[in-house]
Amino acid sequence: MTNDFTQLGLQAPLLQATEDLGYTDPTPIQIGVIPLMLSGQDVIGQAQTGTGKTAAFALPILQNLEAGQRVPQALVLAPTRELAMQVAEAMVDYGRHLKVRVLAVYGGQAYGPQIGQLKKGVDVVVGTPGRLMDLIDRKVLDLKSVTCVVLDEADEMLSMGFIDDIESILQETPETRQTTLFSATLPKQIRHLAARYLKDPQEVTIERKQLTVEAIEQRHYLVNERDKSAALARLFETEEISSALIFVRTRAGTSQLANELGRRGFPAEALSGELEQNARERVLERFRQNQIKVLVATDVAARGLDIDDISHVFNYDLPEDPEIYVHRIGRTGRAGKSGTAISLINPKQTGLLRRIEGFTRQQVRRVKLPTLEEIKEKREDELLGQVRIWLQRGRGQRERQIILDLMEEGHDPVDIATAALKIARAEEKQRPIAEISEVRERNSSASNRPVRQHTRRKSSQRFKNRTSSHEEGMVRMTLSAGKSQGIRPNDVVGAIAFHADIPGYSIGAIHIDDQQTLVDVPEKFVNKVLARNGKYKIRRQDIKLEIA
Repeated sequence: MTNDFTQLGLQAPLLQATEDLGYTDPTPIQIGVIPLMLSGQDVIGQAQTGTGKTAAFALPILQNLEAGQRVPQALVLAPTRELAMQVAEAMVDYGRHLKVRVLAVYGGQAYGPQIGQLKKGVDVVVGTPGRLMDLIDRKVLDLKSVTCVVLDEADEMLSMGFIDDIESILQETPETRQTTLFSATLPKQIRHLAARYLKDPQEVTIERKQLTVEAIEQRHYLVNERDKSAALARLFETEEISSALIFVRTRAGTSQLANELGRRGFPAEALSGELEQNARERVLERFRQNQIKVLVATDVAARGLDIDDISHVFNYDLPEDPEIYVHRIGRTGRAGKSGTAISLINPKQTGLLRRIEGFTRQQVRRVKLPTLEEIKEKREDELLGQVRIWLQRGRGQRERQIILDLMEEGHDPVDIATAALKIARAEEKQRPIAEISEVRERNSSASNRPVRQHTRRKSSQRFKNRTSSHEEGMVRMTLSAGKSQGIRPNDVVGAIAFHADIPGYSIGAIHIDDQQTLVDVPEKFVNKVLARNGKYKIRRQDIKLEIA
């Protein structure tokens, strides 16, 4: 088996990038896909998130780019804006030694900057189907020179109703293009899509790894987004942490959080994908040697991190993909040791947490944050513990002499001890305990409790009582499908966000009934949502939205 990237046919700038990022051995999906794509073949890759599939298609794409072109040469379709951003960021990392121009396009982002970059010229476009279709309709995205198309997480795009858009986009590209499709599963519709648009594809299948999170203690804390760093500091006060890995969503977030923790008295270092390999290795070595106890990293920067004695993994930003969650927390509880995984979630992420629990088939226990009194008590207990240790050791002859000298000067022994403890506690002033605001839980939580059997009359009455939003600035709308049609919260968010071109995170409470769904939309976006009626599809079903 190929044991390093040098055997895959990659050029020197790409090999240097993999080395910079700390990659030594390619993953099975990379070993299978990279040579096939470099040879120009169409590929079907069946693999889960976290197997390294982004590098599997990004590296061949980058190698095959021609310099000096003004129109896109490669196109990557992704189901969500989060994945589009992640793929674009990874491609920039892999192409760091090439003059590659990568543009991510997705709903919720202004058109102006995207159109401006397209006019200047880009090599690779990574986008969601809805925004790509809009740019094509506006005649600002020309795909006639695209030589490679990648459909990433095709089954997710199928479940979100984007297959028709994908086919329309593919028809805008040359028939001579190379096409690669990645999907965790290969349902009939995906097979049909591959049969229509891929030419004699080679299949690479990576078996799904067994979930191994049973031995890890999993907890979550519900906090407002603005209070996350304060909440993390409280947990650092009370948890028995020998070493911790904290995951955030963005590169910039790693430095911001590491600096914030430092200001609160908890030294931390950021592990960023921008670090040169030598600097990265120095940081990791200090972490292995316990010279630093806390690393803050993105998923990309933490790839290849293999350390067995991490006591805590923190999801400062909860990942959208449950498999990424499993991959993250699997870095603790290794080598027969216990481990703890802690997630900080805001009220809008309770649905995402339930998806993760469904995927792992385990509950992520909800716990209350330590109070001010509990933290103060913990600090005093630690101080008393240290004093008792020194009393038992019977050492400190020089310190005893200092006390005797002070007593000869007329000072009371209790006053001397008080002053000494005051000095010992001086560093606590560098760790002020920040207040944390009260969390207002979203009303949608009620709709996600276990379903009880009710008569249709009671169900209809409950639905009628919920036709007004309880959240200021939101308008409640009715969607013409519900549980009977297999509608899920992420279906609703995905369809509205992409087709109406509004941020997914802005969508509020969702109540799914048997035949219809109630969803809260910010008042400022209502006209945009209504204007796209006739475009909405979920699971290939036409749906309609109207004000409740």
